[in-house]
Amino acid sequence: MTFDSDEGDVLPTITQKRALTKTHKILVKASATFATWSCPSTAECCQLKTTQRPPWLWPTEWALLLEVLRRQQRPLPPAREDGGCPFLDEAGTRCTVYEARPFGCRTYFCHRVKGPARQPTLETDALLSQLAAANLALQSDSAPLPLPQWHAAAAAD
Repeated sequence: MTFDSDEGDVLPTITQKRALTKTHKILVKASATFATWSCPSTAECCQLKTTQRPPWLWPTEWALLLEVLRRQQRPLPPAREDGGCPFLDEAGTRCTVYEARPFGCRTYFCHRVKGPARQPTLETDALLSQLAAANLALQSDSAPLPLPQWHAAAAAD
C-alpha cells in the first residue's frame, strides 16, 4: 500500500492518518499486553533467515516503519547479508525502529522469553482483529505480508 492519492499528493488522507493512528494505538496495547513478559534482548528472533519466522506486517505497520525512517532522515536500510531483519543495527543486536516495531515483534515467540504461564491469546487475537479491521477499512483488499517481502518491494522502488 502506498499513501499517495490519485492526484499524486504525498500527504496521507484523513482516512489514512486515522488508520495509522489506530495501528499505533494497537501496537502500544500489544506492548502493554506483553508487559509482564521479558525479552533477553539477544535479537535471536530477528535473525529471520535462521528462524524462518519473519513477522507479517499489515500495510499500516509498514507505513509506520517508513515514517520512523523519514523522521530520523534515514534511507531504507539495505538487506542484511546475514539474513537478519534489515532494521537491526550494524552489530545485529538492536532494533533501530523499536518504537514502531510491528505487532509480531511485540508478541514474543522466542523460546528465551520469560513470563506468566498463560500467554494472553484472547487479548492478542482481539488486537489482531482490530489491526486487520483498521487496514481493511482503509483498503478492502489489504493483507499482511512478511517483512522481507515489504522490504524487497520498497528497495526495488
